[in-house]
Amino acid sequence: MEARKIVVAGLGLIGGSLAKAIKQSNENYIIGYDLSQETLDYAKAHHMIDTSYSNFSEAVKEADIVFLAAPISQTIQLLKKLDAISFRKEVIVSDVSSVKGTILDAANKLTNDKITFIGGHPMAGSHKAGVRAAKEHLFENAIYVLTPTTNCANDKINILKNVLKDTKSHFITLQPDEHDEMTSVVSHFPHLIASSLVHQARKWETRHAFLPELAAGGFRDITRIASSNPTLWQDIFLHNGNKMSVLLEEWIKEMETLKHIVDGNKKEDMISYLQQAKAFRDGLKPSARGALPAYYDVYVDIKDQPGALAKVVQLLADNDISIKNIRILEIRDDVNGALRLSVSTKEEQLMSCQLLQQKGYEISIEN
Repeated sequence: MEARKIVVAGLGLIGGSLAKAIKQSNENYIIGYDLSQETLDYAKAHHMIDTSYSNFSEAVKEADIVFLAAPISQTIQLLKKLDAISFRKEVIVSDVSSVKGTILDAANKLTNDKITFIGGHPMAGSHKAGVRAAKEHLFENAIYVLTPTTNCANDKINILKNVLKDTKSHFITLQPDEHDEMTSVVSHFPHLIASSLVHQARKWETRHAFLPELAAGGFRDITRIASSNPTLWQDIFLHNGNKMSVLLEEWIKEMETLKHIVDGNKKEDMISYLQQAKAFRDGLKPSARGALPAYYDVYVDIKDQPGALAKVVQLLADNDISIKNIRILEIRDDVNGALRLSVSTKEEQLMSCQLLQQKGYEISIEN
């Protein structure tokens, strides 16, 4: 059987990871398109794609499947280009954008009867960017949202899912507005808040020059997403601006409520406010099907001495426990440091605790 010709347009982190994942099947022949020749050369040299094009129309003319992995505004422009191409056979087109409303608006205006559009959003990412950060397992156990157009046939959706099977994602189907509201609350809006917290700290730095030295630990954790690509996020906010405005209005009211509690020194109200937040936060149990990769953490007290970290890592590796993330939360000369190890499952968390405790380490976990 002839291999399916699959175009991945845009070989950044997401597009490159998608190409690597679906190339694992010999049923797929991967065609890469990107504006950067350096990116195309890297992808070809590292066997992420079978062939490459710097001309979009040439890349897609014989395609069976096209994945648009460009920023949202560019994806809409590529959809318009696709609409004008005379395809000789039917083609399924999908995207990876984190805003679906404007994408589906553009897709529903397509007049080319050879194109079936199925919106997509693999909800996984990395703090790294670009083709060199691409990983074939990036989407493993992540939710992959599909938002088909109004008249999309189920057999087309099943074909797309089959092509994507090697991503090992969990597929769910949502309406565009439903998707955008949820991602606004748990992804897009938190980015704005993280950026605003950083701006507040930056302004206070003029008064306290030592402040950046103290802005570690929790502050770095809750503002981590503010380090993401500004141009990319501006494009997201542009296409999800209405929902951002609503959430900002709600946030302003929430802060006014909190300010009233603080100004009035309302002890019971503050305890209640914090208790409600804690109860909801504690209820967000890790799940492999979450919007972002969820891990189980183990906290280990270690000494600041040569080989201390290596011993912990080797112990878990010897017992086939894969560490998904690792961070030293605090460490100074000659004092204990808190090592945070993240694993994929509750079973691995409990096994790690047992192994480390048997070796005399002090362990704590979040239940």
